[in-house]
Amino acid sequence: MAAKKEKRFIIKEQQDLGFGAMYVLTDTKTGVNYLATVGVAVSGITPLLDSNGDVVIDSTTQYAAE
Repeated sequence: MAAKKEKRFIIKEQQDLGFGAMYVLTDTKTGVNYLATVGVAVSGITPLLDSNGDVVIDSTTQYAAE
């Protein structure tokens, strides 16, 4: 039996927008947050930036036990 693989990304927030949705994803290995959009015609992903233009990074220690 294969070992259970840990999830690399978790959904931190989700907002439905009619024909699409926006997600804030967190990389559990690096702590980097991403803004992902999913729609009927287009989808995309980009690092989430704070008000100073810096990449939002969470501490990875909170994901170590999961």
